[in-house]
Amino acid sequence: MLGCLHAQLLSNPSEARIVLSHPTLWWIAAAALVALELAVGTFDLLMLALGAAAGALAAHLGLPVPAQLIAAALVGAGLVGVLYLRRARNARAARASGDPNLQMDIGQTVQVAAWDADGSARVRYRGTEWPARLAPDCPARAGLHRIVALDGNTLVLRPRDAS
Repeated sequence: MLGCLHAQLLSNPSEARIVLSHPTLWWIAAAALVALELAVGTFDLLMLALGAAAGALAAHLGLPVPAQLIAAALVGAGLVGVLYLRRARNARAARASGDPNLQMDIGQTVQVAAWDADGSARVRYRGTEWPARLAPDCPARAGLHRIVALDGNTLVLRPRDAS
């Protein structure tokens, strides 16, 4: 097939119709996926659009339709997989519970009046009562404590004089 579009004449000339070539269909699919990605905002659809572009390139190379489908599936699914693994790795690295650059509470001090037997306490911080617990291997004593992490909305504390 030469060109993207061609007219296919059937036995009756009045039944002429336009037929799209395989590369054109792949490019239309890629464009539709990009448009959908712009509307939805998920990066995954962009990876699938790149897979459709790989299918178009395979079609331009004259590969049969099953090879085009395989190329599109391998590239699209492969890129989505890479994106998923990258997001998972970055999510683990960006856990903000103990990062003072991401949590403004890390490093602040609070006054603990008394600890409960289970190692928990209620402390006044930023104008309200917060649940708190001791960091591992810290003695439970009243006094000034430094916030070393957050576990949900629970402050994790270490005595201020402990390093």
